[in-house]
Parts: sequence; C-alpha cells; structure tokens
Amino acid sequence: MLKKFLKETFGSIAGKQAEDLVDLLDTKKHINEFIIAKKLDFTINQTRNVLYKISDNGLVSSIRKKDKKKGWYTYFWKIETLKSLEFLKTSISKKIESYEHQLKSRETKRFYVCERCHIELSEENALLYDFTCNECGDLLVLKDNSKLINEIKRNMDRLRRDLVLVNDEVKKEEKLVEKKRGQERKKYEKDRLLTLKKRREERAKAREKSGKGTKKKIANQKSSKKTTKKTKLVKKKSVKKVKSAKKSKVKSSKKKTKIKRR
Repeated sequence: MLKKFLKETFGSIAGKQAEDLVDLLDTKKHINEFIIAKKLDFTINQTRNVLYKISDNGLVSSIRKKDKKKGWYTYFWKIETLKSLEFLKTSISKKIESYEHQLKSRETKRFYVCERCHIELSEENALLYDFTCNECGDLLVLKDNSKLINEIKRNMDRLRRDLVLVNDEVKKEEKLVEKKRGQERKKYEKDRLLTLKKRREERAKAREKSGKGTKKKIANQKSSKKTTKKTKLVKKKSVKKVKSAKKSKVKSSKKKTKIKRR
C-alpha cells in the first residue's frame, strides 16, 4: 500500500515514467544515479531531469561524491518517505476540497447544455444568450446533474478512504523516524560521554606528568643548591689556603731581610 501511494505521488509530479523510481529509491542507502539510469533504461540526463523535478518538492534527497580519477561529481539519491506521504496527504486533501466545491455548485445551481455541440453553460451565461447555443443556434436544455453528483460523491469517498490509509502510513513512518532519532540521540550521548571520559583521563595523565616534572625540578634544585654550597666551601678553603700561603711567604721574606741586615 505504501509503495502504491509513493508511485502515485511520483507519477503526479514527473509522469508515469517516475513511478519505477520508487522501487529503486526505497532503500536505506543512497543509490548512484548511473545505476538508476541503467536500470530504468534512461540516459543520465533524462534520469537527472526526473529526479530534479521530484527533488524540487523535497521528496528525494541526494549526496554528491567527487570521482578522484575523473574529477567530476556523482550524485546518489534516496527517497524521503515521510515527506512523500505528507505531500500526497496534502494533494488528496486539496482534491477533496475541490470536489466539495463542485458538489456544492452542482447541487445548488442549474446548468444548461447544447445537445449538438455539448457546450455547457451556467444559468447566468445561458440567460445572456437567451438560452440558445452561440455556436449552432439550437435551444439549450437543462442538464440533469444527478449522474455527475453521484460520480463526484464516489470520487470523494474513494479519496477519503485513501486519506485515512495515508494518515496511517504517516503515523507509522513518524514512529520509525522518532525511533531512529532516539537511537541517534543515544549514540550521540554515548559518544559524548566517551569523549568526556577520554578527556578526563588525558587531563589526569597530564597532571600526573606535570607533577612528576615538578618533583624532579625540585630535586634538581635541591641538588644544585647542595653543589653550590659545596663549591662555595671549596672556594672558601682555597681562598684561605691562598691567604695562608701569602702570609707564610711574607713571613719568610721578612726573616730573610732581617738576616741580610745582620
């Protein structure tokens, strides 16, 4: 039933040839336009023209991919089931509304017809021509609207039944879409939590690494302080030695001068 409605929708937009697209595009994945053209026995331009007409109403979606070798873009297509059903629902509602206007007009007004030329006129227009045919001059006859009224009512009943079925299909499709969205939300939430967990772990590792680095830095600073202290002590000792050596030299030189004077 769903495919019947979809084919009816596609056919109303792009002609009978577009009905076969439903069987090809009613899949979860997007289909390569060259494969579509081959299966429908169309040229690629014919295929694109049909698809573009349907796409203008939002009933199919497409993605494009660039051919790395040839450099051109190839389009991949997929049917939008819910949008197609909503389009059909609107179309049926408009037809019912149109039939309602026709029924009201046929039930409340009188129409006249020329039996030779089969020209129909409303009572106002027939009065303008004195109830004679403008083409052949024959007298206009009051038309019996009972058959037409019954036909309009039958068409309205059929469309109303179709509308009920389409509404059921729309509800089913909406549930599927909502379910899919729920799954996508869960997946998104799961991925988000995993990303946050990964970031927390990375931050913890970074803090741990920086903590080890600061400890090492402090240890290096302490060791450097010890070495500076040692070097200072060594310098002090060496200075003292130098001073004592100078003093001893001075004393020895003084003793030598005293001996020479004697």
